Amino acid sequence: MISDLDLKHLQHCVELAKTALEKGDEPFGSVLVSSNGEVLAEDHNRVAGGDHTQHPEFALARWAANNMTPEDRGKATVYTSGEHCPMCAAAHGWVGLGRIVYASSSEQLGQWLNEMEVTPSRVRNLPIHEVIRDTTIDGPVPELAEQVRQLHHQFYAKRR
Repeated sequence: MISDLDLKHLQHCVELAKTALEKGDEPFGSVLVSSNGEVLAEDHNRVAGGDHTQHPEFALARWAANNMTPEDRGKATVYTSGEHCPMCAAAHGWVGLGRIVYASSSEQLGQWLNEMEVTPSRVRNLPIHEVIRDTTIDGPVPELAEQVRQLHHQFYAKRR
């Protein structure tokens, strides 16, 4: 179930994705929120330099591992503009973060890339639940997914 507070954090993720796009990067953004609603960390994609592990969800998992207790990590929520890739989902699981809420799904992204005739990634898009067993997962959110779709269209239109 997506609450108004969830929508607020997801909208911020979409704004971070826009920031990534403005910097010439793929449009993804993520926010880590504590159990009491405090935004602890945020980031956007940084893969344009060639290191394709520089995803915001991975950065937030690393930040959480270094700055939060295991108990606090389990109660935290990661909000993201796009569903975690397998690498980020695994990092999320290994670090023991709690709930994940995303605006657009990996399945949607795959469909959008196919429509734009973008060569698929070497890494398969797997749903988070196929990587992590015990995490609460909510998404996609249709009205925000459309905004994310538009950002991806803008990104790939610039690359042609």
